[in-house]
Amino acid sequence: MARQTALPVSLRPRLINREAAAAYISVSPNMFDQLVEAGSMPPAKLLGGRRKAWDVEALDRCVDLLPADAAGAKDDTWSDVHAS
Repeated sequence: MARQTALPVSLRPRLINREAAAAYISVSPNMFDQLVEAGSMPPAKLLGGRRKAWDVEALDRCVDLLPADAAGAKDDTWSDVHAS
């Protein structure tokens, strides 16, 4: 994510691009697009007609609304990886 040099390091940007928004919520850009399409993540804001950016505060609110993992659910994140 490109950082504006006019901002102090301690001040995070309010609007971020698609790739940064995906990284912010720990998913790929393609998965982020799917979540936006499904309504699980907010739509982009339009800047200057065609440029899109996502509001970090809106992303935070949507993340807060995501369902929690069920207690005792099996984590199969690495089930397709086989040690050699």
